[in-house]
Amino acid sequence: MKHTNTQRSTSFFALTVVATVLLAPILIHAQEMQRGVSVQMPVTSNATSVPDADHNDAWVVAVTADGSLYFGADPMTREGLADWMKTHPRNREAKLYIKADARAPFSAVGKVLAVAREDFFQDAVLLTSQAQSPEPGTVVSPQGLEVLIGPASPTGVVATVVQLLDSGKQPPTLKINNDQIPWSDVQTTLRQHFQKGDDKVILLKAEGQMPFASVARAIDISRSTGAKVIVSTPEL
Repeated sequence: MKHTNTQRSTSFFALTVVATVLLAPILIHAQEMQRGVSVQMPVTSNATSVPDADHNDAWVVAVTADGSLYFGADPMTREGLADWMKTHPRNREAKLYIKADARAPFSAVGKVLAVAREDFFQDAVLLTSQAQSPEPGTVVSPQGLEVLIGPASPTGVVATVVQLLDSGKQPPTLKINNDQIPWSDVQTTLRQHFQKGDDKVILLKAEGQMPFASVARAIDISRSTGAKVIVSTPEL
């Protein structure tokens, strides 16, 4: 049976409408995933997949290279972020995601963690980039390092203290329980502590001017040992 030009045009139009309707949710979701500010996240090797960070209602705080704070795409001061968290209800099981630039001072990230602690968050996820490049066209879930929020160790737990000090050089000086350790020996030294019976809990302290990339690297190595990491935050 022959089709007229009119019939062909009608069929093509109908298929176009169906395709548009089916693809609309995908296109909308892609736009939602792009909201927020762009930062250069530090690269890590031991982050885990956190697909919930892409949800439209996820609490994502960005910290730019100059230390500026954003909730989604909205600029925030520390005080403004604290007020926003207090006045907006949330699921107590929900995570707080921090998308910090590798060049941001750790003090700026510490402000977000301190505000989160005040709002009764017990942990947070530090979003990071991965060393492996995904195949073209592959949809990759966000990756992050989960940390507990300080200021101190859980009751009854003796934490191994990892401290980062500004030596004026890169990488910064790193100490484990006050002993200076080369970065190349950090993982081995931590494992030795745990083999002796120490609790697999690490309390990480860093000076405020420290680039966040160095802090993320220390957390990444610490997490590779299977330990929980508590990030010390300033008292409010």
